[in-house]
Amino acid sequence: MANEHLLILGSIIAIVWFLAIYFWPSMLMIVYKRAILVKGFGEGPVPINTLYTEPEALFADPIHVPASGSNLMTTGVNRDTLATAGWLDLSKGPQILHVPDMADRYYSVQFTNPSTNTNFAYVGKRTTGTVAGTYLITGPAWKGHVPNGITEISSPNNSVLLLGRTFVENDRDIPLAYTLAKQIRLTPYSS
Repeated sequence: MANEHLLILGSIIAIVWFLAIYFWPSMLMIVYKRAILVKGFGEGPVPINTLYTEPEALFADPIHVPASGSNLMTTGVNRDTLATAGWLDLSKGPQILHVPDMADRYYSVQFTNPSTNTNFAYVGKRTTGTVAGTYLITGPAWKGHVPNGITEISSPNNSVLLLGRTFVENDRDIPLAYTLAKQIRLTPYSS
């Protein structure tokens, strides 16, 4: 009888463990989406198809967060890159990502499929170089013409999480890095 109970308990634990591992990426994306779209990062919610870069003052002094600030972007762990984040909805059409000339500075923009919590593309020093670039981010059902001089990034999902990072060399470099990070921007594509 005791062995039956242990077998049932062990089966329940295994099932719960499997479900937790299986659904963890989705739960994580739901929390992150809510953090971006509902709570924002201290200056109010971040609208869909908009990029938000953490404030220069918050990055420079994360210990003394301003009253209007938030520690969602700066946690003290990653103190060498400015963070940029945004949530895309491509169901109404593509978005254009513009990145400035980074003059050989490390930066990256990571494209994440929130359904699977997997990265499907990167724009940055290691993948596309540091010269200025323009990228058309399209959803899975989009059919259209990609203009000359623009690189298409095809998303497997209409919902996309963008996470950007811009390297900061030292305290004196913060204003320049911040200026460059703010130049990473999105605009709607109108064919």
